[in-house]
Amino acid sequence: MDTAAVAAVGFVPSLASIAPLLAVIAPLCAVPGIVLAGERSQNRREAWTFLAAVTSFLLVATMLPAVLAGSRVTYVVADVLPGAALAFAVDGPGLLFALTASFLWIVTSIYSIGYMRGLTEHAQTRYFAFFAVSVSAALGVALAANLFTLYLFYELLSLATYPLVAHHQDAAGQAAGRRYLAYILGGSIALALPAMISVGVLSGDLGFTPGGVLPPGLSALAVGLILFAFVFGFAKAAVMPMHAWLPAAMVAPTPVSALLHAVAVVKVGVFSVYRVVTGILGNEHLAALHLGDALVWVSVFTMIAASLVALTQDDLKRRLAYSTIGQLAYVVLGVALLTPRGDAGALLHIAMHACGKITLFYCAGAIFVAAGEKYVSRLGGLGRRMPLTFAAFTIGALSIIGVPPTAGFVSKWQILLGAAETSRYGVVAALCVSSLLSAAYFLPVIIRAFFGQAPDDAAWADGKGKGKKASPVREAPLLCVAPPVITALCVLALFWWPDILFRLAGAAP
Repeated sequence: MDTAAVAAVGFVPSLASIAPLLAVIAPLCAVPGIVLAGERSQNRREAWTFLAAVTSFLLVATMLPAVLAGSRVTYVVADVLPGAALAFAVDGPGLLFALTASFLWIVTSIYSIGYMRGLTEHAQTRYFAFFAVSVSAALGVALAANLFTLYLFYELLSLATYPLVAHHQDAAGQAAGRRYLAYILGGSIALALPAMISVGVLSGDLGFTPGGVLPPGLSALAVGLILFAFVFGFAKAAVMPMHAWLPAAMVAPTPVSALLHAVAVVKVGVFSVYRVVTGILGNEHLAALHLGDALVWVSVFTMIAASLVALTQDDLKRRLAYSTIGQLAYVVLGVALLTPRGDAGALLHIAMHACGKITLFYCAGAIFVAAGEKYVSRLGGLGRRMPLTFAAFTIGALSIIGVPPTAGFVSKWQILLGAAETSRYGVVAALCVSSLLSAAYFLPVIIRAFFGQAPDDAAWADGKGKGKKASPVREAPLLCVAPPVITALCVLALFWWPDILFRLAGAAP
């Protein structure tokens, strides 16, 4: 494979070689403009946000031709420790994740304006500033050349998203923030950091390398301890029992929930697991020690258990949260198969699930802005009053279930084929059961919305609904409705034209 490599000192690098660094720092460059504009100039503040989002996406997109041609662009910022440089590298898997995160940031920026203004949320400047830092950290993880760089940006993301989770600053927000830090920061320091140090001591190398970097001869127990220290330590992946922070974080504003579930946090978790398994521990090494099977069944348990809990949730965002826990397990399951098709399916599901789930959260927020409702039991008839919102919700839900012609079918099918190729027919059955459970907790929402009895408008004005709107319920403002429509169209488009994502996923080692 051709490699375009460049050091950070000695000469002025070309735009192509420095593009990974520029993509990571572009969101950070917007933070001073966002803060200085403040609440006094909302338009200027949001213009900085949108400019940074578009710039980041374009910088990531400039690397696409080189990666599709088989090149790997690297940029070394500094040699911090022996075998642990602060460095970026762009390959197929990393670019797939970076494209997903940077594109969805553009759409989420539009949505955030409509949602935050529509509800007159407080501390909007703080929200947009930390959102930008969070996306920068997510891109740092996506484009990290080694485990040291990935860990640094993983921790930066944990700290940057805490103010977003605790945004409302009430008792519920503060409790959710504490739980968030306990799981996310505590897990990474207590488990992932010692595992990374162990790898560094054993191998002297933290670079992501096809086949892994661990020396031969290690026992299954030693490698297994390292593997599960990473899996549970990267708690953003929400593998049970390290999942409880995710439903608790639903007290945050809906755009933050969208960030958690699609643009950054949880995808950073499962992508980190992917990088560790394929580039640090090695598929063949883990397969020889039969450690993939243990991770497969941990994933299957999470997938089924989360889906069963989702069935019991009346709060729409909490139902979506448990759905996310189950869907993240698909990604970990694909990786745990330790096969090229499993890896490709896992990477595809990062992008496909992101588009479907962010659509659902956008819709949940639009419902809350327009009608003040957040409970499934009170959505009767709203589909007839908010047809665009619930049409987008339907498409997103069908994608999570895995029904063609939606994007979710494409990635789930690859993971199912990967399980079948390895003769794991119990896993195939579990995947089918999981999809049926997804249908069981999503279809009643859709049926109730379109065919259920709608309370009269006075029911939303009598104090039961937060919105207390006396006027007839209609669609939310345009900036809340356009984003879910856009992402729902992406869900459909990715079913018919997934070729670029397949090529990027196929570039996985």
